[in-house]
Amino acid sequence: MTDHELSGRVAVVTGASRGLGKAIAIALARAGAKIALVARDTEKLNQAAAEIRDAGGEAKTFIANVAREEDVRRLEDEVAASLGKAQILVNNAGINIRKPMTDYTLEEWNRVIETNLTSVFLMCRSFVPHMKGGGYGRVLNIASMMSWVSLPGRGAYTASKGGMLAVTRTLALELAPEAITVNCISPGLIGTEMNVALLQNPEIYRSLTSRIPVGRWGKPEEIGQVAVYLCSGYAGFITGTDILIDGGWCAQ
Repeated sequence: MTDHELSGRVAVVTGASRGLGKAIAIALARAGAKIALVARDTEKLNQAAAEIRDAGGEAKTFIANVAREEDVRRLEDEVAASLGKAQILVNNAGINIRKPMTDYTLEEWNRVIETNLTSVFLMCRSFVPHMKGGGYGRVLNIASMMSWVSLPGRGAYTASKGGMLAVTRTLALELAPEAITVNCISPGLIGTEMNVALLQNPEIYRSLTSRIPVGRWGKPEEIGQVAVYLCSGYAGFITGTDILIDGGWCAQ
């Protein structure tokens, strides 16, 4: 692939102010895409946009809670007016509340499901129609190795990410005739803000690292590069699948 593989494409990335979303946005921008950075943290979102622009890329920021229907409808209009029709959609926004299943409040359970899974439905419903008829479209859902395995205290998170895989397969079949691909990336343990509590606990960190066959945690940039490939023209025959980037965890 060339550095300009995605030149002229408009990409919407949710949860783009930090972590994997930011890394994916930067990677897509380096490949030439115009990025709509979506998140709720204005300061961090502006920092991400500045980093992309300083590197010669194009990015605009949009404040939205993608779990809210009215926010997504507004976002759809704002992106179209500012950048044009989106051809790439990266559903990355997500949260995790770690506690035993029977200790969740209904509000906590709903918050995880709505942020991680309902947002995918809302974003696809708004942005996929803009991709139809163009002979190209990419939907990339950022799931987790917790879609395939689990750990104690991850009940709502695994439910949301497992649901994301199911949505990905269904949407891929529905959109295949339109040359729109729909895929998942399932990261393993990556050194991002979401995992800061694990990274800062030496005992838990060592225990988890010992279970990764390659012997280390992943880097956000490693997810970004796979995202660029899946969004490129070279990946048009890949749809309805999930790519695990977990250092071998799920192979055990």
